[in-house]
Amino acid sequence: MTEKIIMAGFGGQGVMSMGQLLTYAGMIENKQVSWLPSYGPEMRGGTANCAVIVSDSPVGSPIITGDATAAIVMNLPSLVKFEQNLIPKGNLIINSSLIEEQPKRDDVTAYFIPANEIANEIGNSKVANIVMLGAYLELTKVVSVDSVIEALKKVFGPDKQHLVPLNKEALERGAAAVK
Repeated sequence: MTEKIIMAGFGGQGVMSMGQLLTYAGMIENKQVSWLPSYGPEMRGGTANCAVIVSDSPVGSPIITGDATAAIVMNLPSLVKFEQNLIPKGNLIINSSLIEEQPKRDDVTAYFIPANEIANEIGNSKVANIVMLGAYLELTKVVSVDSVIEALKKVFGPDKQHLVPLNKEALERGAAAVK
């Protein structure tokens, strides 16, 4: 099993956090992982993406070009830029709160997740990225939700433990959106 995921959006949408959480969860499960961030010139508000690989075998290169098994896109520029990097039958997870366009390709499987609306419903607009991660995990089962929760605890540290239940709900709501 090897999953190659591109996560992309505007700076400030939590794209890097989403990638780090998936990477840490893979490490918790003793999988081979890589995380390669890429920022646009402005950071917050500019473009941001990361490439994450989670595998049962060693990762030869952290670079994903044209062979992504999934793309999680948080905004329209990310859809336009990264849709072409998916393999045929790859998973394209689209934040339909901000993207109204349909994908150009018909050989990929698109999922439309109203991540911002779901995040607002559960009380915090900042967890839209976690909603998208929950959808991806439900589709692929690449790592368990429990491992992501453990990764959250490490990333947040003791001062922000109170945010773990909110993020767990966001993961669950994202999963429910693709069931």
